[in-house]
Formats: sequence, C-alpha cells, structure tokens
Amino acid sequence: MSGQVREAPNLATPLRSSELESRVLERHWTVAEVAEAWQLSRDAVRRLFQNEPGVFALRDTNPRRRKRPYVTLRIPQSVLERVHRQYSLVNSHL
Repeated sequence: MSGQVREAPNLATPLRSSELESRVLERHWTVAEVAEAWQLSRDAVRRLFQNEPGVFALRDTNPRRRKRPYVTLRIPQSVLERVHRQYSLVNSHL
C-alpha cells in the first residue's frame, strides 16, 4: 500500500468531477490479490469487504447456471486503506 492515507469519503455528499475521476482511475484489487498481500484466506477477505461501502460487487446476471449466486468483488485502493486503518486501530488498543 502507498504511504499516502486518504480519509473515507462521505457517501452522502456528491463527488466533484475531479474526485470522481480519481476514484474511477484508482487501483482496484481482486480478492485474491488482497488475500495474498495480507496473508488471509479468500473467504476471510470476502467477509471483510462484502458489505464495505465503495466496493464493487459484480453479480452474475444468470444465477440459474449455478447452485449459489456468483459475486465478483473489486476493492478500490481507498477502501483497502480505510479497512486496514480501521483494523489497525482496533488491534492497537488490545
């Protein structure tokens, strides 16, 4: 992760076009990449990020082909940093 830390966005406030462009163009991580970087299982990473604001959840448009719905997650760099910071703060107080 980069040394630059950004605050989590206020999701109720519309983004300026420059902010929106930077969010669209920022690095987006796969579950496998985060799992490898953080040395966690893919399932653990999915549980951490599945309901996190700002994460892209791409759902299968034809769920009848599978026994359960298939969801692909893409995790923006800013969300990755925010979650890491949240868990670092929690664990620093233990």
